Amino acid sequence: KYINELNLHHYKNSNDYKKLLKFLNFNKKKVYDIKDAPFLPVRLFKEVELKSIKESAIIKVLNSSGTSDSSLSKIFLDNQNSNSQSKSLSLIMQSILGKKRVPMLIVDKNSKFSDRRQINARTAAINGFSIFGRDHFFLLNNDDSINYDGLNLFLSKNKDQKIFIFGFTSLIYENLIQKLVSNNLNFDMKNAILLHGGGWKKMEKEKISNKKFKSLLSLKLGIKNIRNYYGLVEQTGSIFIECPCGYFVTSNFSDILIRDKNFKIVKNNVKGFVQLISLLPTSYPGHNILTEDLGEIINKPNCNCSLNGKRFLIHGRV
Repeated sequence: KYINELNLHHYKNSNDYKKLLKFLNFNKKKVYDIKDAPFLPVRLFKEVELKSIKESAIIKVLNSSGTSDSSLSKIFLDNQNSNSQSKSLSLIMQSILGKKRVPMLIVDKNSKFSDRRQINARTAAINGFSIFGRDHFFLLNNDDSINYDGLNLFLSKNKDQKIFIFGFTSLIYENLIQKLVSNNLNFDMKNAILLHGGGWKKMEKEKISNKKFKSLLSLKLGIKNIRNYYGLVEQTGSIFIECPCGYFVTSNFSDILIRDKNFKIVKNNVKGFVQLISLLPTSYPGHNILTEDLGEIINKPNCNCSLNGKRFLIHGRV
């Protein structure tokens, strides 16, 4: 129901989206099944400035990380959309962190940005997740070296508490696994919950699988609770967090479909293009997008955790 409402909302408020839907023979009076609703290729957000709000309502512009090519997605947010993202992310994060804010270690630099309206995906992720932490400590100095004094002080203050570690996968691998010297630490990290996402292209080059990544962190730092998350800047807020059994799980705000090279829906346990559906985008038409990622929905997962939702795996870029 709500996806149909979003189709009409963006049809009325975005001229470019209206043109696209007319080209796709969209029928305003038809109630579309989720599998038949019109979707956009994610690359379109790199080529066209799609928005469903007036210029004066824009409070923030999110940019993708731009690791694979020079063009960046531009996502335009107003207050309503920004608040929806924060609220949904908060509810999703409560499932792994609980309701209380915990001390947070961020595996990155504490960068200062001159234009607060223009934010890239990495900064958006740090800003978004930092609201679930307190007493934030950034691991890296400005020259990318590890701040051991600050780290020991942070771990000393919080030695008997749950701590939240956050960072991009490649930065965690580079700094916590490759660069960090365990002998320089006076305290362990066994009470940590580590959340990481993105950056798997670098891991593939290093031949580091998700399983090996977790194993290395556990062996070196004693961290057992390690969760990967999957999400796009085009649908910030409705992220997918890995369950303890190793599958991504849809939330109340999101859905996933898998399509073949002819864009037909495939059966479960078959790999194909990942299509992501989110209830959150109201300021831009990003509610139903076909990604360039390869994934599969797992029909009968070997999973004993209590989370509801579809289980799926991501296998990299198409």
